[in-house]
Amino acid sequence: MHPTTRRVLAAAAGLALLIGATACANDEQQAAENVPGVTDTEVVIGTHQPLTGPAAAGYSKISAATKAYFDHVNSKGGVNGRKIVYKVMDDGYNPANTDNVVRKLVLDDKVFALLGGLGTPTHTNVLEFVKAQKVPDLFVSSGSRNWNQPDKYPTTFGWQPDYTVEGKILATYVKQQFPGQKVCHFGQNDDFGRDSLVGVEKILGPVAAKQTYTPTNPQVGPAIGALKAAGCQVVISASIPGFTALAMGQAAGQGFRAQWVVSNVGADYTTLSKQLGDKKVILEGMLADNYLPMAGDASNPWIQAFTKIHQQYNAANPIDGNAVYGYSMAYTFVQALLAAGKDLTREKLVDAVQKGGFKGPGLTPFRYSDDVHAGYSGVRMNKVTGGVQSYFGPTWTTDDGDGEVKEFTETPTAPPADAIPTT
Repeated sequence: MHPTTRRVLAAAAGLALLIGATACANDEQQAAENVPGVTDTEVVIGTHQPLTGPAAAGYSKISAATKAYFDHVNSKGGVNGRKIVYKVMDDGYNPANTDNVVRKLVLDDKVFALLGGLGTPTHTNVLEFVKAQKVPDLFVSSGSRNWNQPDKYPTTFGWQPDYTVEGKILATYVKQQFPGQKVCHFGQNDDFGRDSLVGVEKILGPVAAKQTYTPTNPQVGPAIGALKAAGCQVVISASIPGFTALAMGQAAGQGFRAQWVVSNVGADYTTLSKQLGDKKVILEGMLADNYLPMAGDASNPWIQAFTKIHQQYNAANPIDGNAVYGYSMAYTFVQALLAAGKDLTREKLVDAVQKGGFKGPGLTPFRYSDDVHAGYSGVRMNKVTGGVQSYFGPTWTTDDGDGEVKEFTETPTAPPADAIPTT
C-alpha cells in the first residue's frame, strides 16, 4: 500500500473514532437533557391534593407542610445542587378531576415524578396513565394495597401502612382488650374500607355488622342507626376525618354508645376537634393508631425539628398530624433523591426506592424491595384522654397476608442536623 494511502486511512480512522466519541458524549448529554423536570438547578415534582371538597378538612394541610419542608431544604442548597419545585394541583377528592390534573402535571408541566398523590378512589383512577408514561409515582397518600403491585404498576409505591396491615393490628388489640364484645365495621365504600375490613376479619373472623359511606354523601345517619340496631359494642372505622366526625356525631345524637377504634387516616384529634367544635367531648376515649411521632409530643426530637421548620415556613397552619405526615413524607422523598444520585433519571429514582433502607420519623421499618412496594410495616395504638391524643403500649408490625402481628422494639431514629438527610 502506498504510504500516502496509509496516512489517509489512519487519519480517517482517527476522525471516525473522534466523531464516534463526540457522538456518544452528545448522546449522553442529550439523554440527560431529556429527563423531564430535571435541570442543573431544579427538579420539578407534582401532586394532586384535596384542597377543596369532602376530604379537605385536615388533608388540605399536608401539601403545605410538604412544601415547607422543601423550602427548608432549598434554603440549604437543595439536593445535589437542585432546588425542589413542588407543583400542587387541587382535585377536590374527585377522581375525574384527578385524571385531568395528573395529565396536566405529566404532559404539560413535564414533572420528573409524582409525590404523595392523595386518596384511594382518586389515585386509583390514574394508575394506568402513570404506568404508560413511566413516571415515578412515589409515596401515594393512601394505604390501599393497589400501590403494592410492582409487576402491574412498577413505578408506583405506597408510603403509609396499608389498610390491611392496620386492620390486622387494630383487630388484634380489640380481640385482646374487648373479648366477647360485638365488633362491627364502618368504612368508606372503596378499597380503603374493603382493605381495612379484610385485615380486621383476618383476625376476628366475620364482624357482627358492617356499614359503608360514600364520600360525596354526608348522610351517614342510616348507617349509624343500623350499627346501633345490630347491638355493636365496638366499631372499627375506616373513615376520612370529615366522616369520622359525622359518624361519631351521629352516634352521639342517636344515643349509640360504642367504643370507636379509628384508622389513623381519620383520627387526628386536632382536625376532628376543630370540626366538632363544642361537641368535641365525644372524642374522649377514642382509640386509634399511628406510625409517626404525635404532633403534641414536644419532647420528641422529630417534632422539635419539624416545629422549627413549621414556624419559619408554615406558621399559618396548625402543627397537627397532617403536618407531621407532610414533613415526614417529604423527608423520605429527599432520601430517595439522594439515593438516586446526581445524574437523575426516572429509572434511577425507582431503583433507589426499591433498594430501600430509608430511616426517618416512622416507628417501624419500610417494606420496600423489588417485590414489595408497600410502605411502613406497622402502627402503635393511641387514645384521647383529657383532650390529649397519646400513644400507649407496644408498636406492632405485620404484613397484609397471613403473617403474625408482632411487637417491634427497635428505638426510632433521631433526626440529623437541620432535619435534612445526608445519604
